[in-house]
Amino acid sequence: MRTFSLLLSLIISLTTFAKEPLFYVVEIREDINASSAKRLSKGLQNALEKDADWVIIHINTYGGAVDAADSMRTALLNYRIPVIAFIDNQAASAGALISIACDSIYMRRGGSIGAATVVNQTGEAMPDKYQSFMRAMMRATAEVNGRDPKIAEAMVDPSIYIEGIIDSTKVLSFTPEEAIKNNYCEGITENIDEIATRITGSSDYIVENQKLTFVDRLLLFFLTPVVQGIFLMMIIGGIYFELQSPGLGFPSIVAIMGAILYFSPLYIEGVAESWEIIIFGIGVLLLLAEIFVIPGFGIAGVSGIVLMVTGLAFAMIENKLFYNRGEFDFIVLIKPISIVMLSSFISLVSSIYLAGRLFKSSSLPGFSLKTVLNDSDGFVGVESDLGFLTGKEAVVMSHMRPCGKVEVEGRWYEGVMDSGTADKGEIVKITRVGGGRVYCENLPR
Repeated sequence: MRTFSLLLSLIISLTTFAKEPLFYVVEIREDINASSAKRLSKGLQNALEKDADWVIIHINTYGGAVDAADSMRTALLNYRIPVIAFIDNQAASAGALISIACDSIYMRRGGSIGAATVVNQTGEAMPDKYQSFMRAMMRATAEVNGRDPKIAEAMVDPSIYIEGIIDSTKVLSFTPEEAIKNNYCEGITENIDEIATRITGSSDYIVENQKLTFVDRLLLFFLTPVVQGIFLMMIIGGIYFELQSPGLGFPSIVAIMGAILYFSPLYIEGVAESWEIIIFGIGVLLLLAEIFVIPGFGIAGVSGIVLMVTGLAFAMIENKLFYNRGEFDFIVLIKPISIVMLSSFISLVSSIYLAGRLFKSSSLPGFSLKTVLNDSDGFVGVESDLGFLTGKEAVVMSHMRPCGKVEVEGRWYEGVMDSGTADKGEIVKITRVGGGRVYCENLPR
């Protein structure tokens, strides 16, 4: 009898102190981008640290960046804790891919899943090369979780016909009832508590929502496309204004701050790597060398611009995508390059417009020098009447590539070659004058 009492007490103690099931909730309620991917990554890591029994992805999105969605899909497929997608209204495009990557799908009444065709910035369908990439991802993801891959493919391709489900002219989307009928949804629920109750069969469970620190929120905010676009405009605009008025001033500070704010969150979150920042820096140096050192605009300038765009664009992309086996699909480059090019264009146009206004503005005299230097006050400028030098020969006193010094009749002048270069000691002919300079050409040989 005593032994029985001890066993009964032990069972009661174990029941009393048994761990209640923990559901860890991660919200995805915005366009899919690098910020969403990092939020999910942090959430999955936190769930492991808290020893959660299930992870619930509370999702309501119309889609977003394919590269970010692929990163999220891969993380979910390789995760060891069961993951549940709760579609609270919409899981369109990239949202459908993420939902299908989860082990279970629950939908709120009135929601939908599907419409995963890849589109450009204007909403038009991209060429078939890009659709093929998305079809393959949807198909493979569905197969992993035991869902019909043909249905997943039909969510991308309007040419697919499935009898009784979709004709060959429309992209497939499911309502909750249709999703249940075709094994793309485990049930209809109105909230997370209903999901937890249905899975555990009781009300004894814990629901914990992901909590982000202030630093986390700040970094994720900096990773949103709009904010990244602003940082890009700071970089491009700052460089433009600095070139208009050389010297380490306010425009330089703006450009440097823009670069720090752009690259820092990407680097801290593991999206960007050192080589992308180095490429950008080399591009800036080449561009500056082309402007201030090398005459004309040639290979160095073009290379500098290409390297800058490459560094800025590649910094937005998860680097592990470059290391995947198989053919690299350039679809992942479309959005980052588009953001860089669009931001650069807007920044240049705005900078040119503002430059014209600011340099003429009387309210901001610091942007331009408006002081008049008169001869009567003792100021001596460049000799303006140099027309008598036209047609004369001059001795090159410093290498002209294309600018340098020339000597005519014992006096030195600023010289510029109309074409080509001239070495020190050569004789050149002055063809015209202007702006206090003499323009020269090589003598016939």
